[in-house]
Formats: sequence, structure tokens, C-alpha cells
Amino acid sequence: MSGMTNTTVTSARADLGELNRLMALMTGDEKHGPAATSTLDALWVLYDRVLRVSPESAAAPGRDRFLLSKGHGPMAYYAVLAAKGFFAEELLPGFGSYDSPLGHHPDRLLVPGAEIGSGSLGHGLPLAVGSVLGLRAQGLTDPRVWVLIGDAELDEGSNHEAIAYAGPAGLEQLHTLVIDNSSATFGRPGGIAARFEVAGWSAETVDGRDHEALYAAFTRPHPGRPRVVVARVEPKNA
Repeated sequence: MSGMTNTTVTSARADLGELNRLMALMTGDEKHGPAATSTLDALWVLYDRVLRVSPESAAAPGRDRFLLSKGHGPMAYYAVLAAKGFFAEELLPGFGSYDSPLGHHPDRLLVPGAEIGSGSLGHGLPLAVGSVLGLRAQGLTDPRVWVLIGDAELDEGSNHEAIAYAGPAGLEQLHTLVIDNSSATFGRPGGIAARFEVAGWSAETVDGRDHEALYAAFTRPHPGRPRVVVARVEPKNA
């Protein structure tokens, strides 16, 4: 985390310590641990410092929308939602059980704060594009739409169609976060930003564990263009 003050580093470590404690409450099979831990830092920076949404405003028309496309291994997402008060942490130990609202893939009808049901690869970015168009149709130009996808999702053609449409359409309200843990087969592993740039997006690649770099990239102006931040983390199989 080069460039961060000692106070910022201490705060980030404390935040992650609490989030790791919350994640440890979730046990059982099919955890998809690497899929979850790869997203933890970026999710926390978004919810703690960027997204304009809270438990009180979760149904407000003017809220920011966050769509978790990388819905497999949602423990980090659940930990962040619990830390921010969307639901009680007492729900976490029941993760994945028959009567728990916290399934192995999030269900928007069961998980407070979840905008979409997710886990089927390639759906989140097209849904985010549709969300921006829906907001525009309602005259709501202030809310921002964020979607988190995994690098392997770029193997899905639905995402390439969404990328190709959003740039020329100038969907400035659209923000995409790609977690790059080197698991893509065809989706330009290691050079993901270029795929978006050629379609007219504003793009940046950062260290996915550096909170200050993530925050700066998340908040950089991009007038008239959709924005993508590629967050590189350690390889999935390292």
C-alpha cells in the first residue's frame, strides 16, 4: 500500500480484521473461498467510501446501485453488508443452510441490500447496462450503477456485447469493477483494460489490495464515458 499514511494503513488493517472475523463466521462446503477473498478489499472501499447507499436508503430511487455479478463465493459481499448494517451478523453462521437467506449465490428477494440474484456468469454487466438505461428513462441521471465482475466472466459473449454498446452510448453512470485473479481463459488475461478502452470506456488498472489506489480509481472523473477499474489481485491458483 505505497503512498498511504500510517493512519490510513492502520485503519485499513482494522477494517480488514473485522471483515475477516465476519467471514470466518461462514462455514461449510462450496464456499468458493478464493472467489470471495479476491473481492474483499475492493468491496469494502466501495461500500465504505464510494457508494451512496445505506440500509436506510436501500429502496430510495436516488440511491447508487451495486450489482454483484461475481455471485459465486459471496462471503465477502455478505461480510461487507453485515458490517454496514444491512442485516445482523447473527445471520452469517447460517450461511448456505436450508433455512438461511444467505445462499451460495445471493438472492435479491432474500438478502437485504442485494440488487440482483447472481452467480450465473455473464449476466451482471448486461443487467447494469439495462439499469442505467432504466434510470435514464425515468430522468434519474444522478444515481451511479456499479457492477463487480470476475476476469473469467469476460469469456462470456454477453459481456462483450455490453462493453461494445455502453461505450458508444456514453453511459457515464455505468461503473464496472473487474477483479483480475488471472483465471480468464479467453478474456485478455493481464490486459483487460484495453478491451474496454477500444470500445470507448475510461479505464484504469490498479493493485486490488491498495485501498487508496482503489479509491482514487473509483472516484476519477470520466465525463461522457462509462468507467472500468481493473483490480489485480494474486492469481487464483497461486
